[in-house]
Amino acid sequence: MEPLNRRGALKLAALGGVSWLTPAAHLLARAAEATPGHEPAQSIILLWLAGGPSQLETFDPQPGKNIAGGTRAINTSVPGIQLAEGYERLADQVQHVALVRSLISKEGDHERGTYLVKTGYRPNPTVVHPSIGAICCHQLPLAGAEIPRHISILPGQWPSVGGLLGKQYDAFQIGDPAGKVPDVSALVSDERVSRRLADLRVVEDAFARGRLRQAEATLHGATVNQARQMMTSEQLAAFDVNREPVELRRSYGDTPFGRGCLAARRLIEVGVRCVEVNLNGWDSHINNHEIHRTLAQTLDPALAALIADLRQRDLLRKTVVICGGEFGRAPQINRLGGRDHWPHGFTMLLAGGGLPGGVAIGETDPEGGRRVKDPYDVSDLHATVLTALGIDPAHEELAPIGRPIKLSEGKPIAPLMAAS
Repeated sequence: MEPLNRRGALKLAALGGVSWLTPAAHLLARAAEATPGHEPAQSIILLWLAGGPSQLETFDPQPGKNIAGGTRAINTSVPGIQLAEGYERLADQVQHVALVRSLISKEGDHERGTYLVKTGYRPNPTVVHPSIGAICCHQLPLAGAEIPRHISILPGQWPSVGGLLGKQYDAFQIGDPAGKVPDVSALVSDERVSRRLADLRVVEDAFARGRLRQAEATLHGATVNQARQMMTSEQLAAFDVNREPVELRRSYGDTPFGRGCLAARRLIEVGVRCVEVNLNGWDSHINNHEIHRTLAQTLDPALAALIADLRQRDLLRKTVVICGGEFGRAPQINRLGGRDHWPHGFTMLLAGGGLPGGVAIGETDPEGGRRVKDPYDVSDLHATVLTALGIDPAHEELAPIGRPIKLSEGKPIAPLMAAS
């Protein structure tokens, strides 16, 4: 037999229904991920700005240029880096943020662009690629989580999925954390639940008689056990943002998205690997400036508070924060006061995970052309995040048709890797 390496340990865990990972295997896996002088990150928080936010009204303003359309910029904590007006609180945190301003994509459609940015691959009819959160859950140890390790907060049209890794890595979806987590509370008494489970065991035992391997292959028993474990787990309290001090809750903003960001921080503390928080409404073909001013009032406090909160709890170095959408917005303002789709040069924000802060990488054309300085493909962004997590982007998984597919075909963004 080959020596048990990180990949082997994780595959054995997967064969066991991902319900076990011994302490020895856990240490082995993390040791293999570690690089000298830097412990890999452990989680991802993806703030998904659905609809395609304008880079010009968020993280890449061009004040005084025709393409700005009157949008003004503000200085930040890092000389030479500006943000659009409306992001005053985030401006104070820019020393902890990396802005990749030169992302390029070949997908200008919402659904296809979402697929590309979440998976690192363009849509392909022969395979469904896993989202980066699903990869994170699949590749990293359990870390004692009794609740789903991939969670999506607030409605999203195209939530993150496990794809070829399996539906067990799809994101578990919840709404506003101000409400209760759905489907985790029994509708009958504990006594009646116990009777139902006993009756279910009778049916399962009868089905398994003479076909044990087929019964085990359904994973029905393991699924029921995992569901029961979640329903009784104390980790469910991580969803309850009302347990946090009032002042901290206010700092995130009294909005569903703000509460979602706060819940994301609480969830990664108990071992959740990836939390996606959705903020819809960025599709600004009409009234672009008004839409972005309104949404900035929600995004700015939540994102700034999340970064500050993670730092205070020494979680930022263990967590990669990603903020952005499926593409950017056109430099030209249309006749309805909006900006149309623009995949030819847009911005994603990264923070934490050992990546450097206070940097802005790449430049778009200040005159509105498609010329981009130091362009990076979306797959390069994925390779960067995976590397920060200690995951080899070139690692291959088999598609259902038997074809090996890399986790990412990109290369880590060198300026971020050199400085981390």
